[in-house]
Amino acid sequence: MTRSPERQALLFRMEEARRQTQRQLDMIDRQITAKMTALIPSLGRRRSGYRRGKPPAPEAFLARYRSSLAAITAERQPEIDALSRKLARQEAAIAAFQARPESSASARGPERGCRHHRRERSAP
Repeated sequence: MTRSPERQALLFRMEEARRQTQRQLDMIDRQITAKMTALIPSLGRRRSGYRRGKPPAPEAFLARYRSSLAAITAERQPEIDALSRKLARQEAAIAAFQARPESSASARGPERGCRHHRRERSAP
């Protein structure tokens, strides 16, 4: 099945917007990872050292690591949630667009379903 140039262009724009949203989510993930990597040395310094021949408990380090990770992630959680919802909407729109037969899309026009273009046309 061949696609019309308008339909291909619209699909490309939709996929590019989805890729951009995914890049934003990936960037947040990298930023959280970088913060946690920078915190690791300070998390390990709190140990009291060997007492009476006992090594420091690794569970204490893991507990500090997990609580720090939870705190850093919680700071960015609203942004992560919003981008995740946006990504899900974009993926659903792309799937619906691809599932829609070309004849119905070309009969209505490529931009008719887009809210942005509906507002432009309705304005006098």
